Amino acid sequence: MDIKESEYLPLRDVVFLTLRKAILRGELAPGERLMELQLAERLGVSRTPIREAMRKLELEGLVVMVPRKGAEVAKISERSLKEVLEVRRALEELAVELACERMTEEEFEELKKACIAFEHVSNSNDLIDVAQKDEEFHDVIYKATNNSKLILLINNLREQMYRYRLEYIKDKEKRQELVEEHKHIVNVLSQKNVEEAKIAVKEHIDNQEMTVTKNLKEHDLL
Repeated sequence: MDIKESEYLPLRDVVFLTLRKAILRGELAPGERLMELQLAERLGVSRTPIREAMRKLELEGLVVMVPRKGAEVAKISERSLKEVLEVRRALEELAVELACERMTEEEFEELKKACIAFEHVSNSNDLIDVAQKDEEFHDVIYKATNNSKLILLINNLREQMYRYRLEYIKDKEKRQELVEEHKHIVNVLSQKNVEEAKIAVKEHIDNQEMTVTKNLKEHDLL
């Protein structure tokens, strides 16, 4: 977790965004205690911006204040997971419907390359790299919609999704299922089969919801 100062943002906002990103990416795990002094030393700042960031993170539901213990990273709630994936499911189905109509040959070739790139890293121990390649695959589909408003909505949801995406790809066996699901999506898009494409992405997200829910419950994080 490194702080990247910005000439455009006040320090308190930089600290807030740094901690928020660390939580969403799993660098600060659900249930982990957040000690102001330790975080301040780690980020090289005073305790004041840390305290301000904690308040904002608590309002976002990413941090909770526990009596006699202090602040800790909020566990992922089942309701939050369901709500985020419900929205993503609807947006993904719309995205593949538009992509079936509008995807160019160049974009389809880019999608196939992204599918192969994900398969190549699917056994990697670098979760961030695996997650990035997964995002890049879906980004090609979003771009092919040629709908800037849809892309903006999806990007706004991206960080909330990241927490669940990392949890999903921890299991290497599940990554192999993801590889096959990506290949199936490529295949139905190549046929411009709207209904099959919508079914494919729905099942893709349904599988993610079931797996993440199961994993989090097993580790008492939900």
